[in-house]
Parts: sequence; C-alpha cells; structure tokens
Amino acid sequence: MRVIHLDGSREAVWELDVALRAMLAGGEAVAPLGRGQALPPREPGAGQVVLGTSGSTGVPKWVLLGAPALSASAAAVHARLGGPGRWLLALPAQHVAGLQVLVRAALAGDRPVVLDLRGGFDPARFGAAARRLAARVAGEAGRCYTALVPTQLTRLLDTDPETLARFDAVLLGGAAAPKEPLTRARDSGVRVVTTYGMTETAGGCVYDGWPLEGMQVRLDSDGIVELAGPMLATGYLDAPEDTAMAFRDGWFRTSDLGRVDGQGRLRVLGRADDVIVTGGLNVAPAEVEAVLTGLPGVAAACVVGLPDPDWGQRVTAVVIPTDPGRPPDPGALRVAARRLLTGAQVPKEIILFDTLPLRGVGKPDRGAVRTMLGARDH
Repeated sequence: MRVIHLDGSREAVWELDVALRAMLAGGEAVAPLGRGQALPPREPGAGQVVLGTSGSTGVPKWVLLGAPALSASAAAVHARLGGPGRWLLALPAQHVAGLQVLVRAALAGDRPVVLDLRGGFDPARFGAAARRLAARVAGEAGRCYTALVPTQLTRLLDTDPETLARFDAVLLGGAAAPKEPLTRARDSGVRVVTTYGMTETAGGCVYDGWPLEGMQVRLDSDGIVELAGPMLATGYLDAPEDTAMAFRDGWFRTSDLGRVDGQGRLRVLGRADDVIVTGGLNVAPAEVEAVLTGLPGVAAACVVGLPDPDWGQRVTAVVIPTDPGRPPDPGALRVAARRLLTGAQVPKEIILFDTLPLRGVGKPDRGAVRTMLGARDH
C-alpha cells in the first residue's frame, strides 16, 4: 500500500497524483493521510483507495473505494458538466472531494493546477492559480472547473468574484450551502453547482438535487436517503458489521433525511441524528437554517437543540452576520422567521456569532456549537 502524507503542499499532492494514476491502472492501493491521521488497520488489495471519514457519526471509518467506482464518478461528473475539462484543486486531497479532482483530471488526460494549502486557503493565491489555469485553456476552446466548500466561496465572492465567473462550473459541497452566497454567486455570473454525496459514494453523486447518470435515489420508510449506483464504495476496511448495516442489496443507507419532489429532485434535510425533538415534534435543523440564511443580513446559520425542562429540547440558532459591523437584530430575525416556519421550527433564541466552528471540509460542527452554547448557559 502506498501511504501518502499530505501537508497541504503541491509536492505532496503530486506524489499522490502519481500513486493514484498507478492505482487506477490496477496498481497498489493508496492511502492519503492528513496531518496526525493514523494509518489504516491493514493494507487493502490493489486498485483501491482507502479514505478515512470525518467521524461525524462516531468513530471514524476507513472507506474502500475501488478504481471502477472512482472512474464511474468522474465520468458521470464530466457528462453532467458538459465534458472533460481542466481542474483547479483547492481542497485537501485526503478528503474525497479533493481526491476526485485528481481522478477527474487523470481520466481527462491532464494534471490539475494545485493550490498550496500549507498556510490555509488564500483567495489571492486562488486567483493566481485560476489565472494559470485560464492561460492553459486559452486557445483550446476547453473547459475549466474547480470545487469549493461554502466558506471558500464566500471569501472569494468578497474579494474576486470575476475570477470565479471564468470557470465553466464551480462545484460546491462539503456542507449545506447558505442561500445568501449562492444568490450572490449567481448574480455575479458564477456557475455554481451544489453537490451532495459522501466518501462512500466517491464524492458528490447528486448535483443541484438531480442524481448523476447511473445513480439512483430512494427514501426508506423513515425518510432516510438511500443511494445505489456504480460510484458506491465496496465497504469499510475491517468493519464487517458496519459494512453490512450500511451496504445492502446494492444500496447504501446514508444518515441523512431527505424529500423527493414529483419530478424526482432530492432535497436533503440534514442528518437524521441532528433532528431536534421539541414538544414532541420533530424539527430538521436544515429547514430552519435554509429560512434563516434567506433573511437579510444573515450569512450563515447553525441550528441545534439544547436541553429544556419544558420542551425536551429547545430550538436554538446561531447566526453569522453578513456585515459584522451592522449585525441583524435577533428579535427581528425571530419575527421574520415566524412568518416562514411552523411554530415548532421557530428558534426560541437566536445568538450572533462571529464565525462557526467547522470540521472536515467546511462542515459546521454542531457538537462544538452545542458545547459553546451549553457553556454559556452555566
């Protein structure tokens, strides 16, 4: 097994790129590791990548993705976007979203432009990298793409929306996208494509609510999203019970609640274990967050349930202002939310934060938010 330790440098990414290309041709397995990440428990067979999950559901798992699943995902993505193109890698490559940029570029016969992430994400460096990519595409009538998480999109919209508008598509995933930056992006001519997927599906497999070619979506009796298609992982390394629970009869059972409309478009409501039970009623945080982020002055929101002697849990929202110098009034936000939400969904309290704690690739850390709010109450 080829173990690649990724430190955010381009040199480490190029080492991974070489190993991935060999793996896609049937070579030895590859394990991309981030800083401080432990080794997988054992070596898998050839032609596979082993990726650690973020551990949002408990103990992190090691996901086995075969070359056919990675290749099927890359082909379906290019088919949805309008054909193969050149890529700018701006995400950590030890996560599936970043890794798949390398796979897509390899299968398109290209090498991506790689952003150095050792000092964190820098919009100025992203702009310079985007210009290098544009120079390579110039005169070819080719297409260019990148993939971002919502925090990166927001920072680029604040500094250089014109550069983003040059991409034929900007894939946005890793976390639910707030309405405000999506609206800003599209008003600026940025072709944002929202993606839904996870490590077990070789990355995004539902784009703007519509499954990629070959992917099937269904809901079980509890509203849990289940997915099937050639992009699925083969299971978890050395975790047969977890594999048997999640992968059944060709379907992968996610931990997310969803709704499918009459046209077959999927709307993800958030993790099933994030559901807040208040006064005997279930509240999906994502639905409340979608309303809050659509209100003036709100850049992002995170909704959690806090212990309450009367309600069981009380719906509590943390809001990030669009302009910290002119934050919205929490009371006014509650009044506006009350017009758009049912009674149980309306937050009992709205608290202003400067930033949200994040985990993985830009996902709000609900556990950390609960801890911070709990500490405030004591």
